[in-house]
Amino acid sequence: MQNNTLEKYKKAIRNKYETEKGGQYFDYLYKPSRGKLRDLCWLIFENNPTKDDLNVFSNFLSLDFDHTKKNKFKEKKDKFRPIETFFKGETDLSNIDAINMAAIMVDFEPRPFKKFYETSKKEEAKPAKKLEKVKAVLEKKNALKKEKPEKKSKKRSFFRDIKSMFF
Repeated sequence: MQNNTLEKYKKAIRNKYETEKGGQYFDYLYKPSRGKLRDLCWLIFENNPTKDDLNVFSNFLSLDFDHTKKNKFKEKKDKFRPIETFFKGETDLSNIDAINMAAIMVDFEPRPFKKFYETSKKEEAKPAKKLEKVKAVLEKKNALKKEKPEKKSKKRSFFRDIKSMFF
């Protein structure tokens, strides 16, 4: 099930990329390259990243984000190649940290994958609960329908008995 959910996560990120590549970061995403994606990453992380995003940054680049270490960050350009080829549709990502970094770059929510997975589990559970409620309501209605015809039939037989007495 998790693998299926991971495929949904990657597909959702790719769909979000298709909409975002014409948006605010058009210059970076329209024809992505390793250098452009690296620069976009720095730009995103300069603007108040979340704790989860910082963890992804650290895991993906093996480097903590620090405004003073931009030169060290610039050396990590090759790390963005899998994301570049993923966005271009040439390859599929297998590294969860790269997948999460791609989600950050297109501002896909919920991210990282762990949150997406937990959300999808909750959503899968909701329809089952709703289905149980619907079944219960339908059973009650069926039970009421079964009771009502019996009452009507008794009344009908009572009236038929009276009718037969007079006619």
